[in-house]
Amino acid sequence: MVQDHIDISKRLEAIASFIHEDSFFLDIGSDHAYLPCYVCLQHPNVRAIASEVNKGPWIRAKQTVTYYDLSERIDVRLGNGLEILHKHDNIDTLTIAGMGGSLIKSILTEGTEKLTTVKKMITQPNNHAYAVREFLIRNDFQIVEELIMEENGHIYEIIVSEKSTSFGQDTSHETVQKQMLFGPILLKEKSAVFLKKWQGEYKKTQFVLQQIKQAKSLDHDKIAQLNKRLQWIEEVLS
Repeated sequence: MVQDHIDISKRLEAIASFIHEDSFFLDIGSDHAYLPCYVCLQHPNVRAIASEVNKGPWIRAKQTVTYYDLSERIDVRLGNGLEILHKHDNIDTLTIAGMGGSLIKSILTEGTEKLTTVKKMITQPNNHAYAVREFLIRNDFQIVEELIMEENGHIYEIIVSEKSTSFGQDTSHETVQKQMLFGPILLKEKSAVFLKKWQGEYKKTQFVLQQIKQAKSLDHDKIAQLNKRLQWIEEVLS
């Protein structure tokens, strides 16, 4: 009997909710291909590529796709980042979830030339969301939706962006830097989860600052940077 339902985390459900019902999407670091399978089971017109950089997860992703009888609609590929895309693929949507923001930024930076057909990007960095937003802003992707949520004691940020016709923004402006740190939409909404996250970040930043101040040779640039961060967080929390 063909299975027609898959249970996934609330985090992945939230990511899936931003994928259009006619999409052809690439899910980088697909981890068992749960997200592509879930979306394809919901929407009969969706096609997907699930990619994994390591052989073990790649095999497990293939097994999941076979189990749900989705091999004709989901192509499981082994390789690094956007390298697995072929010229004729013409994906319109890209999802990257569950890895660090700096790693997401480097994957996107290394494969920028492969993003020509991508109209929508859904990213969920586990940390350093600033790095992801910086890439998006500099590469003509406009952040159109953001979601912050908590699941199993972890706080997750989902950033949805669309290809824009405007040229990359100047990221040196303080307003833009604040938007990259907090998220332009999350900053407006200031949900309870958002405030909880930044209360925690405030304490962490204070701790790091104290440690740096105890060092034998003081890093004055780093101290100034952390003081500015604390000031911005205070403004947001007040």
